[in-house]
Amino acid sequence: MAQFTIEVPDTLLPQLEQLQDRLPALLMQWLSIANVSQQNITDRSIAFEEVLDFLMTQPTPLEIWNFKVSETAQQRLRELLERNREGGLNEIETDELDSYEELDRLMQMLKIRAYSTLLPLAF
Repeated sequence: MAQFTIEVPDTLLPQLEQLQDRLPALLMQWLSIANVSQQNITDRSIAFEEVLDFLMTQPTPLEIWNFKVSETAQQRLRELLERNREGGLNEIETDELDSYEELDRLMQMLKIRAYSTLLPLAF
């Protein structure tokens, strides 16, 4: 069995010590309940991380208007959309697709505002 070391608050340590023998099983149970896989965490994070990183640069309206997520994030979205058309999405993938749609709506609103700022400059 592999070892994994984490730092926890001192107040949590007594509770964890009581569960020490059961921690691996509890962790597996939590992961099962959360229905999380490393692939989904990574894929879901790609577009959100890119958008957050982009927004942290305090982009100009023109940069917002021209922004696109990476090809990797776009490819993942295409895969989800294709699987959705085929009716093959599981619950996690459905949630992931919903997250992409929410992010897309946010970017559309940002681009509309950016465009309205750029429009007067065009005349």
